[in-house]
Amino acid sequence: MSEMTAAFNQKKRIAWLWLLAVLFVAALLLIKPYWHEGPVHEAIEDTGLILVFFAILGRLWSILYIGAHKNRHLVEIGPYSMTRNPLYLSSLLGILGVGLMFGSLVVAVVMTAAFYAVFRYTVRREAEFLLATFGKAYADYAARTPLFIPDPRLYRKARTTTFSQKALTSTFLDSLLLLALFPVIEGIEHLRASGHLPHVATLF
Repeated sequence: MSEMTAAFNQKKRIAWLWLLAVLFVAALLLIKPYWHEGPVHEAIEDTGLILVFFAILGRLWSILYIGAHKNRHLVEIGPYSMTRNPLYLSSLLGILGVGLMFGSLVVAVVMTAAFYAVFRYTVRREAEFLLATFGKAYADYAARTPLFIPDPRLYRKARTTTFSQKALTSTFLDSLLLLALFPVIEGIEHLRASGHLPHVATLF
C-alpha cells in the first residue's frame, strides 16, 4: 500500500499529544492563575468542568458511530453528518475545559491551540487516506460537511447502527482521564495556597 493510501500512523499523533500533555502539566505546576480564588475563579472552573462533561458525551456519541467502521466504511450519519471530525472536536472541547478548570484563560487558549494544531495535521492526513479509499463518495461528503465546526442543519440519523464494544469501552476509559485531572488540579491549587508549591509566573 502506498504512502498516500496508507492510513495515518496514529502512534505519531499519540506521541505528540503525550508530549504536549507533559509540557502543559509542567506549566500548570509553574504558573499561578491571576484569578486563583473567589467568584471569578469558581465561574471559570465550573465552566471548564461543564465543557469536560460535554466532551465526554461527545466522544462517546461519536465512537458509537465510527468505532466499528473506522477506515472500512464512510460514516455520514449521527454526529458525522454535522462535522467530519466529532471525536477530535470533542477532545478539543475537553482540553479547553481542562485549561479552564485550572483557572487561567491564557493557559486554556494556548493548550487548545496547540492540540488543535496536532489534530489539524492529523485530519488532513486522514482525509488523504479517505479520499484515496472512498473516492467521489468522500469528496462529496467533504464538500458538504464542515471539517470541525458542526452544522446542526445537516444532521441525519440512522434507524439502526452497529458499534464496537471494545472501542466504546476504550473511549470511555480515556475520557475518564479528563475528569481525573480535576482532583489533580485541585491538589495543585491546595499546594500553592499552602505555600508548598512556588510559581514563576501569573497569567490571566
